[in-house]
Amino acid sequence: MRNISRKDFLKIGAALPLALQSLSQRAEAKVETPPKRIIFINSCLGFYEPYFFPKKRGDLSSSDYLKGMKTLEKMTVFQNLFHPGMDTSNHDSEKSFLTGTPSPESPTFVNGISLDQVLARKMGSDTRFPFLNFSIYDRGWGCSWNDRGAAIPPMHDEAKIFDLLFKDEDLQATKQRLRNDQYILRNLQRDLAQLRQQGSHRGKLESYQKVIGELETQLEHEQFWLNTKKPKVAKSLSEDADFPFSTKIHNLFELAKLALQTDSTRVITLSMDWIYGAIKVPGATGGWHTLSHHGGKPDMIARLSKIEIDTLKHFNQFLIEMDQIKEGAGTLLDHTTVVMGSNFGDSSNHTCNNLPMIVAGGGYRHQTHTMLEKPTPLCNLYLELLHKNDIDAERFGSSTKDMGLLMG
Repeated sequence: MRNISRKDFLKIGAALPLALQSLSQRAEAKVETPPKRIIFINSCLGFYEPYFFPKKRGDLSSSDYLKGMKTLEKMTVFQNLFHPGMDTSNHDSEKSFLTGTPSPESPTFVNGISLDQVLARKMGSDTRFPFLNFSIYDRGWGCSWNDRGAAIPPMHDEAKIFDLLFKDEDLQATKQRLRNDQYILRNLQRDLAQLRQQGSHRGKLESYQKVIGELETQLEHEQFWLNTKKPKVAKSLSEDADFPFSTKIHNLFELAKLALQTDSTRVITLSMDWIYGAIKVPGATGGWHTLSHHGGKPDMIARLSKIEIDTLKHFNQFLIEMDQIKEGAGTLLDHTTVVMGSNFGDSSNHTCNNLPMIVAGGGYRHQTHTMLEKPTPLCNLYLELLHKNDIDAERFGSSTKDMGLLMG
């Protein structure tokens, strides 16, 4: 029996598709009404609060940043949401953006499953990709975490993501890879049998079995889609080299739109994680992280706002284009819940209260601006999103209850 290296084992377990419905049922199913979709976007350095939130309660036109959004009637800005247990978490709070797991700065921290992964179990089985997760650069983790609390590495190379979604595969090479993976699976199954005979610790056996089960599901899923042609779309990625950071944000939003439009997936995360060094956007050059720690200095805030305005420009365009794509009796935006927010309320002071949160689309009767009367766990909103997507969960993360914040 060939021994499987720890590296191979961890690679297998790092990011695997979730449970599938019956393949025969899925092959026969025809979508009569547009499916529900969802995307989560985390701007990990937040937004300058005085410019983000409306100055007049209920009036988004009084927000410096949001007044120019073209889909205001299909948006709700939530104010006074927070994640409990983030008082000393600093930038580590990003790890908990979609999990709500407290104390991410602790050396003994183990994350929980992220909201997108719970939703992918329900929404992802009918598409080639049960979920997709994107980020700006390659650091190994973003918004998505599996049920073992392990990071699911996001994709960051726009060209490779486009090819993954839309380029025809080399069938012979793919079949050979699947054969290799089946061989690895058989060896893992033999290893598990040996561990059982040796009386290994129950927890170790359960963990091993879970990874094997996930690999089995992944291979079944890939085999099912092997002979299904990928959708054909024109390559619409920007190649503007003058503003590479801005171009990257544009392209990741474009890829998300194309993936949702072609029903290649129904669950996406996008981590707009900060990068070291200076970035250039129209009107400003500087370190995003450095400028976010502005200490109230007007010149730094002015440059920071240019970065944040540029980010929201691409978000605005994403919503506009989603709302222009007709689907059923509505638009792609009407059938896609778009959640945009941050793990930071004030990155300059590393505080995680009053998080900037937007929910757009999804077919809800949007309230434009909802000011909660007291600090409220963000996971209450997350719990409601689970319920809105037909997942009967009693709680999620630090949730206390479904508050009925989204009217549909």
